[in-house]
Amino acid sequence: MDVAAWLRGLGLERYETAFRDHEIDWVVLPQLTSADLKEIGVVAIGHRRMLLGAIAAIGATVTAACEAERRQLTVMFCDLVGSTQLAARLDPEDFREVITAYHRAVADVVGGFDGFVAKYMGDGVLAYFGYPRAHEDDAEHAVRAGLGAIEAVGCLDVKSVKLQARVGIATGLVVVGDLIGEGSAQEQSVVGETPNLAARLQALADPDAVVIAAATRRLVADLFEYRDLGTVDIKGLADSVPAWQVLRPSAVASRFEALRGSALTRVVGRDEEIDLLLRRWARAKRGEGQVVLVSGEPGFGKSRIAAALEERIQVEPYLRQRFFCSPYRQDSALYPFIDQIGRAAGFAPDDPPAAKLAKLETLLARGATPDEDVALIADLLSMPSSKRHPLPDLSARRKKERTLEALIDRLNSLARRRPVVVIFEDAHWIDPTSRELLDLSVERVRNLRVLLIVTFRPEFQAFWTGQPHVTTLVLNRLDRHAQSALVEQIAGGKALPNEVVGQIVERTDGVPLFIEELTKSVLESGLLRAEEGATGGADRCGVRALVPLHVAARGLQASRGRAASLSRPARRCRAGISERHSALCGLYLQARAGAGSSLRDSSAQCPTAIARADRRSTGG
Repeated sequence: MDVAAWLRGLGLERYETAFRDHEIDWVVLPQLTSADLKEIGVVAIGHRRMLLGAIAAIGATVTAACEAERRQLTVMFCDLVGSTQLAARLDPEDFREVITAYHRAVADVVGGFDGFVAKYMGDGVLAYFGYPRAHEDDAEHAVRAGLGAIEAVGCLDVKSVKLQARVGIATGLVVVGDLIGEGSAQEQSVVGETPNLAARLQALADPDAVVIAAATRRLVADLFEYRDLGTVDIKGLADSVPAWQVLRPSAVASRFEALRGSALTRVVGRDEEIDLLLRRWARAKRGEGQVVLVSGEPGFGKSRIAAALEERIQVEPYLRQRFFCSPYRQDSALYPFIDQIGRAAGFAPDDPPAAKLAKLETLLARGATPDEDVALIADLLSMPSSKRHPLPDLSARRKKERTLEALIDRLNSLARRRPVVVIFEDAHWIDPTSRELLDLSVERVRNLRVLLIVTFRPEFQAFWTGQPHVTTLVLNRLDRHAQSALVEQIAGGKALPNEVVGQIVERTDGVPLFIEELTKSVLESGLLRAEEGATGGADRCGVRALVPLHVAARGLQASRGRAASLSRPARRCRAGISERHSALCGLYLQARAGAGSSLRDSSAQCPTAIARADRRSTGG
């Protein structure tokens, strides 16, 4: 189908030129995100929602020609509470109107988080995250969509009926892609335990509740707050399974800390990069302000490098500011700065405005902040003006300029007291106003006792390079020696067999986060057993079997869930690597009874799959 004709069918032919100029064809179309649409000029939220919904609707058709494949999938099942009673109470046409509004509300939310509505089943909605398009944070998308769906359904006003929904979410391996049914009932099947588990968890959920399974919980880590439901009995499963109710997004500002926890492994293979940061820090302390731009793909260790610097200088007297951009706040002006001030002031979620203002005044008093600046910052944080700090009468443009100046002056005040390390994370998700303020900050720090570290992915355009106080630090993949050293470190003293280390190194492409997660998954899987007759100080392990597909997929999906989405060329490369990984590991399932199968014996049985994956990963 022609994309221009498709746009005309939606009544959005005004975007034909934009789609054509950016070379968006029928193959690229299913990969578009809300951010992509905004970048090419689809500014209206309603139009973006409409396009995302239409893209989701054609997702299965676009990929119908693909062969069935194993893949990690997060499944969300949403149910309308009390629909049977509603059907009995309402006229059939009124009930149809209610169901239609409910379906539309859920589908809009699912599409907004790049999910795919697979099926409407009466009062149920089945959605996939990870198919037809995979993201590195599909589990998080699903949980946020679940919370959003419950809120959206609760806000509906149809026939004066109060509506409630409940959601179940599960993550696991499925086989997806086979066409089943005929005619208008034809659809692509998803076969596996995961959809059934999501549906069963939904049935156990209270109204307005999202319940998730263990694999999903592991992937989203501390990005959300939970209520532990213990183990629950699931019809059709022999054993009880753990489950959690998702309460709300967590207050942890750093995605790195939320997903990795406080226990960090020692940095391996980055000594030169850390030494560079230490040299720039030494200059900044002398009043020669420095900016270091840390660029790298997801999982390469951008946040870890910044944390390593802090570990090295923790005994020194210095101040720290940390700002975090969010993929879900790209339309919120100055969100990283508002969030940082709230954390520094110690705001609690249930603080009344007066309490927040008092905490803000205490924070800003340390730097002798002028009353007008206090008023502007309080206004930025949506606090009412006070008699102590009256808000000046300014035009909108001048008010914005003065607010940015007040925030810059706050940094100046801190730097006069002590040297400051400013860490600005994930600038590829920055909002336009924060970008303006960051531009000003890069210029101003040259004469301050400040080291400003900005982390971002390769697709971000940093226009500050070339200035004498700005250094660009590009993180590359680890070499083979560093990869092996990282595996051994994570193994915690266990001397893993060379074959196992080699498999992990081969399958993780030199990405530190992938190496860490896959190694942990192998160690936790029971794959390795102590070698009989082993002697020596270190434990010796023997290979019991190949790395199982479900273990390897869980490890890599966990790491990718902690890396968020890659740039388009990197996604294509990673997809090929993942397929090759699955081709090698999948043979474990065929030879599970023969646990002594070697990698050489098994991989020899699948040259076609490996060759296909290699061609895809290299673009051949």
